[in-house]
Amino acid sequence: MKDLEGLFKHFVKDIYYAEKQVLKTLPKMARKATSEDLREAFEHHREETEGHIETLEKVFELLGLKPRGVTCEAIDGILEEGKEIMEEAEAGEARDAGMIAAAQAVEHYEITRYGTMISWAKTLGMTEAADLLQKTLDQEYVADDKLTQLAEGTLNREAA
Repeated sequence: MKDLEGLFKHFVKDIYYAEKQVLKTLPKMARKATSEDLREAFEHHREETEGHIETLEKVFELLGLKPRGVTCEAIDGILEEGKEIMEEAEAGEARDAGMIAAAQAVEHYEITRYGTMISWAKTLGMTEAADLLQKTLDQEYVADDKLTQLAEGTLNREAA
């Protein structure tokens, strides 16, 4: 990571690992959701996450790298916290509200990473990579907004 390109490559590996871990977690969250709308949101985002991984594999190809992740302790910690909520919170609206909070922590991490990588890709003249990553970032914003709507629409009040 001696220059911006090295940092960019590291972040691509970091988010690749993160997306793979999220892909493993989303089905568990969907199964634990009490709200049908929340379950559907998790299932939909699982499908999107598969696409995010495919997009990152295209970015790896543009970089001339084999797709592989590097351990991301940040996402591991966020997902561990979500796992605790799923295991310790009582079934129902309170657990749903907690899972939304955990899922939004993931979304915010991903939004931060993708935003940074897009900026760096543009600086490095990697417009195709920036365009691919922008589509993913747009989906992450939509997922975060959907979770906010679910929480503020009914789930937080029902959990109170």
